[in-house]
Amino acid sequence: MTSASRAPAKWPEVARKLIAEALGALLLTACVVGSGIMGERLAAGNAAVALLANAAATVAVLAVLIVTLGPISGAHFNPVVSLVACLRRQLDAGAALQYVLAQMVGCCAGAMLANVMFELPVVQASAHARSGAAQWLAEFVATAGLILVAFRAPTLEQAAWRVASWIGAAYWFTASTSFANPAITVGRSLSDTFAGIQPADVPGFIAAQVVGAAAGVGLLRLFVAPPVRA
Repeated sequence: MTSASRAPAKWPEVARKLIAEALGALLLTACVVGSGIMGERLAAGNAAVALLANAAATVAVLAVLIVTLGPISGAHFNPVVSLVACLRRQLDAGAALQYVLAQMVGCCAGAMLANVMFELPVVQASAHARSGAAQWLAEFVATAGLILVAFRAPTLEQAAWRVASWIGAAYWFTASTSFANPAITVGRSLSDTFAGIQPADVPGFIAAQVVGAAAGVGLLRLFVAPPVRA
């Protein structure tokens, strides 16, 4: 989950980065939604077992995707990560916007892919209510921690286990089960399954994630020296 270069890139290189971001976001969301469906179906009503399966699958795929696609795009897979990279002058504004669009498309496609793999309608408006101060606080904490952990990692290999471990732990210690990602929040609203969120609750989650990311930037400024300009 390192930053991409700020140097202007030729179109084939840009395309590779955007495809990597979209593919990573797609596979991450497909895993989150799909493992939630599988876990719920096999858990026989035991929500703790379903959540454990969901968290374990997410940890595994996130670590693999960071190591695999990180050398190509930086393995953001998350709009707030790309925006923070832009604020830290590790990614220019145009590239950050392209990353965000690729991540949004990828996450929505990933949710739809999971639905189809489990013989559900391609798009479902989730009815899973996730709202209220406790949920928003949880998203704030999860996202702030994610930014701190991701940008403190010195290498992709370090980022892979650190970020995956943080998300896996936050599945269990946050009330929201740690979305910590605006794009995946939108994607999960398209699946009326274990990992879903009803569309009306999406803005509150995204607002909490953005504020959490800002807090994460504050922590980075406290603990990390500013990066040298490229």
